[in-house]
Amino acid sequence: MQTQSMERMESNVRTYSRSFPVVFTKAKNARLTDEDGREYIDFLAGAGTLNYGHNNDHIKQAMIDYLATDGVIHGLDMWTAAKRDYLETLEELILKPRGLDYKVHLPGPTGTNAVEAAIRLARVVKGRHNIVTFTNGFHGVTMGALATTGNRKFREATGGIPTQGASFLPYDGYLGENTDTLDYFEKLLGDKSGGLDVPAGVIVETVQGEGGINVAGLEWLKRLEKICHANDILLIVDDIQTGCGRTGKFFSFEHAGIKPDIVTNSKSLSGLGLPFAHVLMRPELDKWKPGQYNGTFRGFNLAMVTATAAMRKYWSNDTFARDVQRKGRIVEERFQKLAALLSENGMPATERGRGLMRGIDVVDGDLADKITAKAFEHGLIIETSGQAGEVVKCLCPLTITDEDLLEGLDILEASVKTVISQ
Repeated sequence: MQTQSMERMESNVRTYSRSFPVVFTKAKNARLTDEDGREYIDFLAGAGTLNYGHNNDHIKQAMIDYLATDGVIHGLDMWTAAKRDYLETLEELILKPRGLDYKVHLPGPTGTNAVEAAIRLARVVKGRHNIVTFTNGFHGVTMGALATTGNRKFREATGGIPTQGASFLPYDGYLGENTDTLDYFEKLLGDKSGGLDVPAGVIVETVQGEGGINVAGLEWLKRLEKICHANDILLIVDDIQTGCGRTGKFFSFEHAGIKPDIVTNSKSLSGLGLPFAHVLMRPELDKWKPGQYNGTFRGFNLAMVTATAAMRKYWSNDTFARDVQRKGRIVEERFQKLAALLSENGMPATERGRGLMRGIDVVDGDLADKITAKAFEHGLIIETSGQAGEVVKCLCPLTITDEDLLEGLDILEASVKTVISQ
């Protein structure tokens, strides 16, 4: 297996190839194959970009058929048949059944593009600059999104240029189980000497992925929405990693029964790993002037075609969502047992998550690395998250077969037992 040319030519900024130093050549659903023919079960799935698995047959065929007819691939923001199909399908299968009325902004191909657009729109609408964000939040690494991202590793990469325009508040559970952190938010909003500039918007992940699979309570989210409404603040839900079914519903905020003012989606939105993002906004918030926010690749029609195929295949009813929830309960139970096993052996650990976005917090980043490295040796690709990489994180494809899911969990269990015995 030759990696010398890539090691020589690719920047030191690379990460995943360090954890998984093999050359992959094929992928199907929840399995990756390297050039030596070895197969791996994938519990990473493009960091949540491949909810429908690698090379999903139905979605891939839609792309092939579109290419075969010389359909428009790049169209800036011109109207195309692919865009019309995408928007109409989004409205009919996703928005209307959930009682949501949103306009759609296509800002560019990535999640950070969507976040940049969302926070800028909030400022345009409200005429205020401040955005409230939360500890351990991750919203992207471009300058505007980075200002709302908590991890010091990313913030220090600006080379000393200060990030501006955001205020951090404690996320649900950050100060312990018995403290409602929104008490602090309400106190600051009501205190003119509290030092908090009244925000244009609040941006929040209902489950913090990169932050360590921290889960916001449903009542906490409901209260956050009420606080925002009472204080003329826009609620922005970053559903980039948590959306498209990851938590067991298409939008992660559905669990709490809230309706955000603005929503960002990307990652699995295209359904096939193609770069694609959108911002959803209440119609009255669409204060953009023509061309005020644009991007060369905001008209990636190929991703619209695959996104449409994914919605039609998996979201015409609730069958897929219920299956994701079922698989999530399997992972939850197995992770709870592994956390108990680690704790019994002097390695405190806890399970957390929602749907098929789950993790085991082992407290120690070095311990988490040992577990994931051992898992890779035995054919499982699984990564870590959290401020010190202390959470072993499962983001397997939602379409994973029960056989592959159980085999992957068995590999992880064996890896944990091996690390305990060392």
